[in-house]
Amino acid sequence: MISSETPDWERERRTGWVPSKALLASIRDYQRLRHASGAIAAVRKRVAVLRHRFWTVVTGADIPLNARLGGGLLMPHPNGIVIHPDAEIGPNCLIFQQVTIGAAKGGIPTIRGHVDIGAGAKIIGGVTIGAHALIGANAVVITDVPEGATAVGNPARILFPRSAGKVADSATDPSGPRDAMSAIIGSPQD
Repeated sequence: MISSETPDWERERRTGWVPSKALLASIRDYQRLRHASGAIAAVRKRVAVLRHRFWTVVTGADIPLNARLGGGLLMPHPNGIVIHPDAEIGPNCLIFQQVTIGAAKGGIPTIRGHVDIGAGAKIIGGVTIGAHALIGANAVVITDVPEGATAVGNPARILFPRSAGKVADSATDPSGPRDAMSAIIGSPQD
């Protein structure tokens, strides 16, 4: 299983023409240099800013230079990704195209480690997405998602992980997991 705490920096290694990784590299370079002083550091920061602008145009992503991104971030198709500058994204996350991670009156999202976010998903407000969670394509998440759960729909409903004949869906069964066969045919007490 991929770690939700230790970044896998190999996931960000650039090999050839990979615009999303070049964009991340420009952000990482700027963040590494932002507190450095001296003439050479000033020139290198300026180059990092220019690289960031170039790769932002190429990718079509809106990820600010001061974004709080954990290591090992993957963006296979970065077009249309928008991340609020104060949003926090943990290590080893996967973000597909057209994802918005933005603020609302309730605050700014916090996304823990190893979260996979499907195409077109929107994560809005002061929500926390637990480690190893899955956010379905086009889901609109406005409530917290527990660790290991899946959020789907608009507004997103929480599906808990399936395990050995168990299934749970918070929208239809608030009491938690139950035997899959009972869910289909009903329990003896029904």
